[in-house]
Amino acid sequence: MCATPAKPSLRRHGGYEWLYVLTGAIVLTLGTTTTRVRASEAAEFDTRIPHAMTSADHDAAAEVLALFSTSGERLHVRQC
Repeated sequence: MCATPAKPSLRRHGGYEWLYVLTGAIVLTLGTTTTRVRASEAAEFDTRIPHAMTSADHDAAAEVLALFSTSGERLHVRQC
C-alpha cells in the first residue's frame, strides 16, 4: 500500500500560465479551489493566485505541457 502523498505547497509568482494535460490527470489547486484536469483538457490562470499541481493518481504519472511568462495572458485556448 502506498502512503498518502503530502499536500503540495501553494506557490505564487508574477505572470500567467497555460497548461495542457497530455496523458493521465492532474489535480490543480488555485487558491481554495481544487480541480481535476484530465488528458486533452487545458487550464489557464494568473500565477499571482497561490497554486500547485500534482498527479491525480499517486501511482501513475501525468504528462503536462505548460507555458508560463508575464506575456502569457495573450494565450487563449480555442476549439476549431
